[in-house]
Amino acid sequence: LMNAAVAQDVEPAQITQHCDSVSLCFSKGLGAPAGAVLAGHREFVAEAWRVRKLLGGGMRQAGVLAAAARLGLEHAEATLRRDHDNARHFAEGIQELNSPLCSVNLATVETNIVMVSIRGGWASPAELCEHLRAVSEEELAETGQAVSVLLFPWSAHTVRAVWHRDVSARDTELAKNKLEFVARKCQE
Repeated sequence: LMNAAVAQDVEPAQITQHCDSVSLCFSKGLGAPAGAVLAGHREFVAEAWRVRKLLGGGMRQAGVLAAAARLGLEHAEATLRRDHDNARHFAEGIQELNSPLCSVNLATVETNIVMVSIRGGWASPAELCEHLRAVSEEELAETGQAVSVLLFPWSAHTVRAVWHRDVSARDTELAKNKLEFVARKCQE
């Protein structure tokens, strides 16, 4: 919700105005250690509260977590916009590679998620992810850097990259360089 609101430059309420209920996790893009909020009609929230208690859910002294969630909400726009910019930079780097092995549809990069299409050269997205995660002596010798990039094999021909508050612009540049290195080695 928050990523979509920032990307569209609207208030979250505008996106959710026709929803019966909304759940927002504070530990995803907002960076809180835990916590979520549930909103909806009074009866719905009362039933959710009852079921949570029935299942043993509940927290005591959750003020510290609430403070972290509040801080995340207060800084959400700047934090998420930075994540979106980093994701866009990574996607543009892939497009600039003009590699026959991978590509990105820049029109689909609206938030902090980049879907990378994989074509020939790698047996699978999982194999590409393994190459990006691993650090070789050759990489260290050639680039002077030991970089491990964690992407997720999303489908038979796609890997998914997601940015969050702990991934900096420098980290993004290193990830882009690592993908370029791996793609080049695969083509050799």
